[in-house]
Amino acid sequence: MALLRVRLKVVVTVTVVNVFLFLLIAKHSGWDKGFQDKVRLATKPFWSKMTPSPGYWNLQQQILDFRNNPILANHSAVADLPDWLNVSQVSFDSCQTDTRVITQIKDYNSLPLRFKDFMLYMNCRYYPILVDQPDICRDPPFLLLAVKSQAPHFDRRQAIRQSWGRAGLVANRTVVTIFLLGRAMAGDHHPDLSAMLSYESEWHKDIIQWDYRDSFFNLTVKEVLFLDWIQTRCPGASFIFKGDDDVFVNTYAILKFLAGLSQTKSDELFVGDVITNAGPHRQKKIKYFIPESIFIGVYPPYAGGGGYLFSASVAARLHDISPRVALYPIDDVYTGMCLSKAGLAPENHKGFKTFNIEERYRSNPCTYKGLILVHPRTPQEMIQIWSWLNQSDLNCQ
Repeated sequence: MALLRVRLKVVVTVTVVNVFLFLLIAKHSGWDKGFQDKVRLATKPFWSKMTPSPGYWNLQQQILDFRNNPILANHSAVADLPDWLNVSQVSFDSCQTDTRVITQIKDYNSLPLRFKDFMLYMNCRYYPILVDQPDICRDPPFLLLAVKSQAPHFDRRQAIRQSWGRAGLVANRTVVTIFLLGRAMAGDHHPDLSAMLSYESEWHKDIIQWDYRDSFFNLTVKEVLFLDWIQTRCPGASFIFKGDDDVFVNTYAILKFLAGLSQTKSDELFVGDVITNAGPHRQKKIKYFIPESIFIGVYPPYAGGGGYLFSASVAARLHDISPRVALYPIDDVYTGMCLSKAGLAPENHKGFKTFNIEERYRSNPCTYKGLILVHPRTPQEMIQIWSWLNQSDLNCQ
């Protein structure tokens, strides 16, 4: 009997506590006034109305984002879409001249020629390959050095071959070097060096060339084509360095840096001289000038195009995400856009000096021993610095 009374007391106590808590919650939430007392209405719509951006690149990216959103794109009747968002009218893989840009970019006629050339073929991502080295990665290299070059720059390529770009076994790691080229067009006033380039390629077997105009704005095209090439010809490379042909690279320092990475760090590696909180230059005289009619906004973090180092897994992710990012006329910014879209971010490394070093340190051999990249350097300086690093009696303590 006593046990029954104890149990009954416990039940009553728990019930009272629950009722108290319910009343307390109801008071603070407004339930004590009745469920039908007041209907709470949203102060603004959950979905904001999509409006077209006045920047042409931004507009193209809006359309791409819509097209690649499986929820929106698959459940929107074409008849209900505004004209600017009608994806059926836009082809992002066409290499035909897109004359629509003439009327869609308000100041098109006043833009410099390089902009007109880029915008007319902005949607073209596929160009025939003219010179290939299909067997260069038959034995997958640990490090692939991919150097952006142009046909007339033979002296730079040769200096790289004789210095930091020496292919073969370096510090017990396999290194392969390739040079990435487009075509030098007659309209750009380059001499015809096609025969010389053909001989160079046959002799060194390290030239990769595509049939497109090799211009500053088309470096983005070179980036996209190179990402395709890696997946086709060199997917087994563990790491990739991609840079310009006027930089000095301490290959030994790269290999030492990579040797110290954990597996997790290696998989998502993308390092360089990272630029943050940057935006387009609006002064026409500057090489990197981008008008507001083309792009509005701030750039994502990106590594300076002089050179950066990344893993094979990141290369594959960049390749997969690239079709979802509209081509942009500055290649390192475009790579930063692709990284951001893939949920990645470049990591800054103090060994990348894409804006040179103080003049007083430039003649000191020990300065270069602790660096990975220095920009710019002439062919003669590349060979000289490499010889410094290979001196057996170099003491930098």
